[in-house]
Amino acid sequence: MSYVANIKTFVRVYELGNMSAAGRDLRVSGAVTSSRIAELEKHLGVRLFNRTTRSLKPTEHGELFYKGATRILDTIEEVEGSIAEVTDQPRGSVFIAAPLGIGKKLIAPLVPSFKEKFPDINVRLRLSDRKVDITNEGLDAAFVLGELRDSEMRFRLVHTFERLLCASGDYVNRYGAVKNGDFSQHQCLLLRFPGADEFFWTLQTGEGPQRLDISSPLESDDGDVLTNWALQGCGIVNKTRFEVADHLAKSELIEVAKDTPPTPLPFSCVFPHKKLQDPKTRFLIDHMIAGCREILS
Repeated sequence: MSYVANIKTFVRVYELGNMSAAGRDLRVSGAVTSSRIAELEKHLGVRLFNRTTRSLKPTEHGELFYKGATRILDTIEEVEGSIAEVTDQPRGSVFIAAPLGIGKKLIAPLVPSFKEKFPDINVRLRLSDRKVDITNEGLDAAFVLGELRDSEMRFRLVHTFERLLCASGDYVNRYGAVKNGDFSQHQCLLLRFPGADEFFWTLQTGEGPQRLDISSPLESDDGDVLTNWALQGCGIVNKTRFEVADHLAKSELIEVAKDTPPTPLPFSCVFPHKKLQDPKTRFLIDHMIAGCREILS
């Protein structure tokens, strides 16, 4: 087994704190992950992890080796990037993430044209509405909806999305219009998952942005599920206009509370600073941002 592969495996086990999680991340079995760690420990002559049935913790040697291992991998990545720049043939895999709805409609359709342009670069796209952890999940970049709070990451603003509140015509007929920003008699559909802060909507009013605390009998961690519930007359959903444009055009959904729409939402590409030193990541980011802006213009 390649010594570099063993080092990469060790780093992911260290960062994720779990053999199985590291194996899934690296697309190998738990047995392969375990054997790579064992092989590395045999080569070094020390234990890198203390293992019990319930936990896995790095030893003092493991802590020390992690610091050196990350420098080794960064150097390899930098050298490979330099070679790719010279040969103009970047290769390898790029791991990116994007929100579910916008990812399906905006990011995923741009992958084939990128692959055609750079056939030796593999794209690993993960779609989820939950908040992603770029470092711990081994991502090269992530497309993110919302205000950014992580100062350790670089970002490029792609677009600012207009948002709206919408519901089906059947729902409006049954519950009536939203009057004076009063949602107390309405069913609001809530995007919610562990760690989410989407327990409120921020609406634009004549007095400035106003926070609306909401509770809901229906909630999901999947934004597309909320859209489908709205289409079935279950309640009011808070979406970007881009995501529901087709439903609005067909009158399957109609805009409600037009006088107090949600505040606009920035859409950005977030990445660790060092990733721009990697040509394959930089080329993918440039391609995606240019494609998004062309579609949204």
